[in-house]
Amino acid sequence: MHLIPTQEEVVALLRDTGALRDGHFEYPKGMHSNEYLQVPLALRRYQNQRVLSVGLSRLLRANSEIRAIIPELSIVVPATAGLPVAYGVCEAIRARQVYWAERERDDQPMRFRQFVEPQPGEPVLLVDDILRSGNKLTALKAMLDAAGAKVVGLAVIIYQPTPDTLHFGSLPFYYLAKLEASYYVHGAACELCKRGEPLERVWV
Repeated sequence: MHLIPTQEEVVALLRDTGALRDGHFEYPKGMHSNEYLQVPLALRRYQNQRVLSVGLSRLLRANSEIRAIIPELSIVVPATAGLPVAYGVCEAIRARQVYWAERERDDQPMRFRQFVEPQPGEPVLLVDDILRSGNKLTALKAMLDAAGAKVVGLAVIIYQPTPDTLHFGSLPFYYLAKLEASYYVHGAACELCKRGEPLERVWV
């Protein structure tokens, strides 16, 4: 394993742990795909979490601007799947703290944990296990911007874009591997459905 894991090494780790699976999957909002990825399945084991988080931290340290503000830098994550990555990155680069936003229910907006809120001018790094739709990270960035915090970058283990993935403009973006899955927005247009491939519905 390289100090910064290669695309091939990351994919192999995900497959070995069952975190990345091939097949015919239906996501909760009806989208079909030939791949299913659940990064926390790989993070169950400390050594895997360590390899991926430290690898991501090394990408971040290569940015001189981020390296210069590490003592004041906060790691912010949308709960909960990205928390092991956020704590791993924080430990590896020795950032100041980790905090997160969450929803009590799916129909409610995200909010920061009680007694924790961003400060004006505070440098923050957005971290998560995966960027797929980008909805949670976009909402989190909007909350930080509204509070006056300074978002200096976005870092994820896996970038797995869909046809509807949101973009973050010129914000520095770091990831260890990019996965190119096939997505079908409507079941009728799904090539896997046409071939009669067995369908498995997944939670996330």
